[in-house]
Order: sequence, then C-alpha cells, then structure tokens
Amino acid sequence: MELFKYMETYDYEQLVLCQDKESGLKAIICIHDTTLGPALGGTRMWTYASEEAAIEDALRLAKGMTYKNAAAGLNLGGGKTVIIGDPRKDKNEAMFRAFGRYIQGLNGRYITAEDVGTTVADMDLIYEETEFVTGISPAFGSSGNPSPVTAYGVYRGMKAAAKEAFGTDSLEGKVIAIQGVGNVAYNLCRHLHEEGASLIVTDINKEAVARVVEEFGAKAVDPDEIYSVDCDIYAPCALGATINDETIPQLKAKVVAGAANNQLKEARHGDVLQEMGIVYAPDYVINAGGVINVADELYGYNRERAMKKVETIYDNIERVISISKRDGVPTYVAADRLAEERINTMKNSRSQFLQNNKHILSRRVGR
Repeated sequence: MELFKYMETYDYEQLVLCQDKESGLKAIICIHDTTLGPALGGTRMWTYASEEAAIEDALRLAKGMTYKNAAAGLNLGGGKTVIIGDPRKDKNEAMFRAFGRYIQGLNGRYITAEDVGTTVADMDLIYEETEFVTGISPAFGSSGNPSPVTAYGVYRGMKAAAKEAFGTDSLEGKVIAIQGVGNVAYNLCRHLHEEGASLIVTDINKEAVARVVEEFGAKAVDPDEIYSVDCDIYAPCALGATINDETIPQLKAKVVAGAANNQLKEARHGDVLQEMGIVYAPDYVINAGGVINVADELYGYNRERAMKKVETIYDNIERVISISKRDGVPTYVAADRLAEERINTMKNSRSQFLQNNKHILSRRVGR
C-alpha cells in the first residue's frame, strides 16, 4: 500500500503508529477528518493477519466514523484505533496505560471509546492517563450500557422509514422480521411490542429467541427462513452483509431498517433495493444512537439531553430520503451526501481541530 497516496486520495489527516515494548502495545491511531471537531472513534483489538491488514482496517473504520458522526449531527470528526493482539490473552494494564499516554499526546485531536475486543475496564485504564476517552465506568460519569439507547435510535429511524413506505410512521399492526435478538434487538423488540407491532424473530441463540417469544409474543423461525417471511419491515440486527444476491430475491418487506453494521454486502445491493421500491435506512445513520450517547459524556452526561439528540435520528432518516429524491440516488449514497454536505458547510469556517479550550471535558465527574 502506498500510504501517502491513499491518504491523499481519501483526505486522511494523520496516521499514528504506537508501540511499547514492555507491555506489547502495537497500536495504530487513524484520524480521518477533524473539520467538525475532535475525531471520535473506538479502539478495536484484533489478531490481524499482518500489519498492513491492521492499517487498512484502521483507515477504513476511521473514515466510516467521520460519516457516522457527521450524519448524526455531532460536532465531532472521525477516527479509529486498532491494537494488534489477541484480546483474550494479550491484554495488560501497562498496555492500556501506555496507549492512554499516546492519546494524551494528541492533545484532544482524538477521543477513543470501547469497540470490538475492548471493554469498559480497558477504557478505565486509558482514563488513568487521559481524559480523551468515553464509555468509562458509570462511577466516572459514564452513561452505562449503550444498547438500550442504540435500540431507541433504531426504533425512531424505523418509524421515519415506515412513514416513507406506508404513508404513516405508526408501527401498530406492522409485521417486523428481526434477524438477531441480542442486547440491542431485545430493546428494539420492546419498543415495537409496546407500539403494537407483530414480531417474527430468529437467532442462533435459542435462549435469546425464547425470551422475546415469551415476553413480546414473537413468532420464532429458523435463521435461514427470516428473509422470506411475509412482513412489512426487515430488521437486520446481527451480522453484516445480509442484504445480498441470495437474500434480496426472498424479501417481501417494503422497508429494511435495523441495527447491524455493513448491512449491504456490496454497494450495488443498495441500488437493487432502490429499484425494487424498498426503503432502506442506511445502517450508520439509523444505528448512531450509541455514538450520540457516548458523545454526550464529553459535556458531562445528561440522559435527557442525550435521548433528545437520539430522537433526531428520525429527522436524519427523513433528510436521507429527501436527498435521495432530490438527487435521484439510492439512500446509501444519499447518506454519504448528508455527511459530506455538513462537513463541506463547515470547511469554510474552520480548519483542522485544535484543542484550544478545555470546556469539552472540564465537567467530567471526578476530574
């Protein structure tokens, strides 16, 4: 990979390689864009096949966070960290303390959070060295488990998509097929059940399925049957890439709206949904409740304020649909344009983010 050529092509700002021999830390911090504010994005720990694979993942994920944060209406840019290692056996206190010092050295240009392979306990260790971290223990002013908040955002976005497809945002009486019933989807099921929707669910975890069947009167089907059930809305809430050449012909839904990341296996599958008249709520717009919630921690967490911001996911989905109609493009393209237009609007009024005041983090509990 020609790094500088790649970074120039996609307008990346910074790539930081961090190592600490004693603790075994090998981390890559990528800052994609700070036009809107400091770059916020989680720390992923994974057993990458090569250093190049780790760098590529950091680059890809950082850019994704720029778009997610911008589309969510946050005054935050996009960044990401990957740590090379096995999260089950390579972690130690010194590693995350060393990593925290590297973050501190960036002087607020990058703020990290929990991601795949890292935990709240890991964030607490980072917090020993820097304030530029969210998703820490509630005792330090964190918002706690983000799953219910993410679910509420998906619920709000689903209602906006339903309004476009059915002429009303009421989900009462609608049949909703939910693939995966983990923590986020369980809370989504609760909202849908309370509104009077009928649920069809599947998951490889039979206990999770039994729970929603018992509590919400859901109908259970085998995992490979969920795509072809008669339903109004298909909600992918587990694995990515479930919208693909095999599943699209089976879909009977008029709306695709769920919590999973990377729902389209390929971009062209978004084109196919558009051609079929299926309303697709782009994943990084509808599932932004979690990042909206942790972002509120930067100002001293206020749940009421955070939830009001999460409610605006409804408006963001409406904006995506409006841009889709305006430009004659699929909604996944419209989502990118929503983010890009917001960033470009700000570029004339501010350049790269510099931490020249302390108000962002000054109200954190215990500091």
